[in-house]
Amino acid sequence: MLNLLRKTGARKQKGQRLYDGLVTRAREAVFFRDFAVADTIDGRFDMVVLHAWLALSAMKEAGLHEAAQGLTDTIFIGFDEAMREQGAGDMGLSRKMKAFADAFYGRLSAYSSAKDEAQLAEALARNLWRGAAVDARARKLAGYAWAARDSLKQSLPDALDFGTLPAI
Repeated sequence: MLNLLRKTGARKQKGQRLYDGLVTRAREAVFFRDFAVADTIDGRFDMVVLHAWLALSAMKEAGLHEAAQGLTDTIFIGFDEAMREQGAGDMGLSRKMKAFADAFYGRLSAYSSAKDEAQLAEALARNLWRGAAVDARARKLAGYAWAARDSLKQSLPDALDFGTLPAI
């Protein structure tokens, strides 16, 4: 029993460490300043989801299923805490968390189905800029994401290194 608790505690700690790195990257000013992602709850959510997709897909490829589950658990704990900080009460929280989960997994599916940078740019334009046409910022961000996948493969299992930040 104690070993199970230790494993669960270690998974939570690793999940939290990975989550902290993911959120730190997702909140970099370059995404909001240079790429014009809305600096709102929705925009921040979308950047967390993009980076979560990058991290989770790299973990899946590496066979790090337990670490991926720990990160996913921690992401949803973060969503829950953010909603509570925004004043969501227990009564409406489950409905809002379901909406977050639907949006989260819908975006993961859209990004995962992209076969190349052009298709990823289309998915990014649809989600980050709410259906805007694919432009230079979408293409640059898709290129960043494609390169980040390679960087992540090198940094796992202990850290999330997304590589260099994108520039317009």
